[in-house]
Amino acid sequence: MKQSGQESAGVVFIVDDEEAVRDSIALLLRSVGIRSIGFSDARSFLEAYRPEQLGCMVLDIRMPRMSGMELQQELNRRGWAIPLIFITGHGDVPMAVEAMRAGAVDFLQKPFKDDELIRRVQKALEQDVKLRAQLNSLEQLRAHFQSLTPREREIAERLVAGDANKAVAIDLDLSERTVELHRAHIMQKMGARGLAQLVQMLMQLKGA
Repeated sequence: MKQSGQESAGVVFIVDDEEAVRDSIALLLRSVGIRSIGFSDARSFLEAYRPEQLGCMVLDIRMPRMSGMELQQELNRRGWAIPLIFITGHGDVPMAVEAMRAGAVDFLQKPFKDDELIRRVQKALEQDVKLRAQLNSLEQLRAHFQSLTPREREIAERLVAGDANKAVAIDLDLSERTVELHRAHIMQKMGARGLAQLVQMLMQLKGA
């Protein structure tokens, strides 16, 4: 993660009803080149946030009107997978553990050390980059698979299951040459360099 005069690519969204907390975290992050945007409540964040924005969130677990956990639930409902770091008081630790089960990446108990917050924010930003790369790759795979004809999908599934061209040809009442042509089209459309990679691609789609 870039530091010291070079800005990080991601933005840290600080959601806390205490202005002094927001300002101190923003100042700390700015000192290591990490941009941030502060929000005094969950609703104002929801109105301003765009899910395509690379970043993470530092979120107070206890806030009026909509709590941090309620905001997390709303983000999950909308399918917005931004990494969350909860800020908690001593009595909020069980809530923070529950938040982790719901997908939060970390929580910090007050008072926390500056370098600890920086380290966890950097880790969350790196996680967001990796997650987005995985999702983009998965979307590409889905698009490639959707471009296959129904017959090509059927043959792809058989090939991945370990069936030889000849066996597929017999079962589907096709010539072996036709199966070979379908196989070549499948590899081209999926962008697979070989059968092993095609297997990996389809397994990834099935596991998504």
